[in-house]
Amino acid sequence: MHAEGKAQGSVLTSIGNVVRLLAAATVGGVLVAAVAFPAVGGAGMTVKSATEELHLLPEELPEPPLAEKTTLLDANGKQFAQFYFENRESVKLDQVADIMQTAIVSIEDFRFYEHGAIDPEGTLRAAVKNFAGGGGVQGGSSITQQYVKLVLVNAAETPEERAAAVEQTLSRKLNELRYALAIEEKYSKPQILERYLNIAYFGAGAHGIQAASKRFFGKPASKLTLVEAATLAGAVQNPSRTDPNAGKESRARLLDRRNTVLNRMAELGKITPQEAEEAKAKKLGYKDISVPGGCDESPYPYFCLYAQNEILNNEIFGKTPEQRQRLLQRGGLTIKTTLDTKAQAASEKAIKKFVKSSDKPVAAQAMVVPGTGAIKAMAASRDFGRDKKKNQMSYNLASDVQHGGGTGFQAGSTFKVFTLLTALGKGFKLDDGFSTGAAYTASSYGAFRDCKGNAVGDPSHDIHNSSEGGGGFKTLTTGTLGSVNTFFMRLEQEVGLCEVVKTAKSLGIKRADGNKLGEYETFTLGINEMDPVTVAAAYATIASRGAYCKPMAITEIRDRNNKATQYKPKCEQVLDEEVTDAAAHIMSGVFTKGTMSEYGGIGRPAAGKTGTTDGYTAAWFAGFTPDLASAVSLGDPRGAFKHDLTGVTIGGTYYPYVYGATISGRIWKYSMIDALKGVAPTAFTPVNTERFGGCSGGRCAPKAPPKRDPREGGDGQQDETTDVTNDPAANGDWFGGGDRGNNDTGFGRRVNR
Repeated sequence: MHAEGKAQGSVLTSIGNVVRLLAAATVGGVLVAAVAFPAVGGAGMTVKSATEELHLLPEELPEPPLAEKTTLLDANGKQFAQFYFENRESVKLDQVADIMQTAIVSIEDFRFYEHGAIDPEGTLRAAVKNFAGGGGVQGGSSITQQYVKLVLVNAAETPEERAAAVEQTLSRKLNELRYALAIEEKYSKPQILERYLNIAYFGAGAHGIQAASKRFFGKPASKLTLVEAATLAGAVQNPSRTDPNAGKESRARLLDRRNTVLNRMAELGKITPQEAEEAKAKKLGYKDISVPGGCDESPYPYFCLYAQNEILNNEIFGKTPEQRQRLLQRGGLTIKTTLDTKAQAASEKAIKKFVKSSDKPVAAQAMVVPGTGAIKAMAASRDFGRDKKKNQMSYNLASDVQHGGGTGFQAGSTFKVFTLLTALGKGFKLDDGFSTGAAYTASSYGAFRDCKGNAVGDPSHDIHNSSEGGGGFKTLTTGTLGSVNTFFMRLEQEVGLCEVVKTAKSLGIKRADGNKLGEYETFTLGINEMDPVTVAAAYATIASRGAYCKPMAITEIRDRNNKATQYKPKCEQVLDEEVTDAAAHIMSGVFTKGTMSEYGGIGRPAAGKTGTTDGYTAAWFAGFTPDLASAVSLGDPRGAFKHDLTGVTIGGTYYPYVYGATISGRIWKYSMIDALKGVAPTAFTPVNTERFGGCSGGRCAPKAPPKRDPREGGDGQQDETTDVTNDPAANGDWFGGGDRGNNDTGFGRRVNR
């Protein structure tokens, strides 16, 4: 057969196939019956024989939910982050401008409201043109058929499935038609159009009409103008070729396509020729509105990271990590968080005041509400990101590893508070105390036992005081205000190491790296690596008079169907209220008589504790008011053992030594002042002096000896009740939380973590 004859045969065969499809065309959803078609290719075909031969019966189309973006909202309902696999935001048809509906129907399927699953005229015209006309390819699919195809493409999980969904074969077309017949029976025309507009891809990463409207023109679909609607209607035919982000040529093609839509609307009488000409004279108007995705592009990346991991680590949202990730990126969730932008701004401002983003040491802070556990703010001195040249940080030093954080820094003397609480709970009074020297040595190998009953500690090694506090007779009050290591070692021995560990655990204390707490004799000096969220939540327990509340970042989640799930605080009374009142009473003196007295308080009732680690490897301050608790850490993530806080320049200021009050304490002070502006001061509950006032028995301070006559001379010995002068270089805060070494179970020995 000649080439010309072959071409004609191909055309006839193709038209024959089209006729078979047309035989199954529907009008108002009912199959055309008793219509005989002329012989094509030597064969007569009736509707009945066509449908029987092709098995064209409606077949239910599986319609998995479309991938919808998940949005994070702050406490006031303002968006600050979003996650998406596809940038889509489904809307109802009444949220789409009428002119947009008119434009898309005019260019894609102008008889949409008149025919059934397929458009017989359009399909036949396209087939004849494609197979006989040479040159361009013309589409003949109805909007219903296009919707079916897009559903199949979106449901495809593998490259093979996606290829099968778009392959140019008769069998695929027949399958699409079966599905289209069912869709026409299942939905009304407006419902089909709504679903089509929500699933269609418009280019520039915009899926669905709402996302496209915002991406292209910075407005919702309900506000689209004629020019904008024609642009978006023109984009759906071949979005890869008309993607405005692909360059000038693509934008020129999009402009040409827009004008084609306008011409078509004028031909159909939807707009006047004059309106079409005026619209075509206008520029494209593409605004290229960015669509940030993930925590990297959030203004509050550290809080975002914490909230994200709340979803990814919770099996409520999926049995596997993959399922939870899929839900986060595709589920269309609206997540309301506890983020308080006022508190967040206060934290960021205070951190920037003392630490630069280019500094190697990093300051991190978390703010937690007593009585609820709501995390109000989470900030760090470094910018979030993965560009090491810009000194960025890709993890959250304000939180633990489980919430996207690092391994933390040893918490130092902030842990002494847990020993203080344990002692008060065991009946110690405010003025109970001991005589302490410049060093502490355990009385025996078994003086300290962990919670398994194992003896820990090495009586051959001494614990020394840091420059934060000296020796002499110290009470619960003066020992805390001076942060005296030797006093707290003796106090921990008196009340029991395991009891102190239990107290800490009851306040939510756990290591930032997820490992078990190290239960060693220097536990009270803060040898365990912590994160600010955990420490802030523990201190918030004191502020709430003994009610520990698990830190929470999410208060409500709405699914794609607007069904809301509320999340309540998870709190438990773990301490005697009066014990916490007494602790707050003692700790409030830190600002006037203790290790923060150089910098003062915040102008309202507050309490806190500094934390300077052994070897100045990290510096902490944790504190609270009845309304807000906060913890600030400072350390070098490159390795605090190798890069300690001595002889360092931070925030443009040189420091020979960095103590807990030096930077962390001041960050805490200024951030709390700003965060609590407009909040009426709340007083602490007064201490029960009948229960905790004075001292008891052998724990009272020894009576002062009678004054000696100078003429009698002296023995030249220093009185043990006199405070020992401490040189920072000579007396380290042994295992006061620093990573001077990897401490092991021995006194003064290092432990591999």
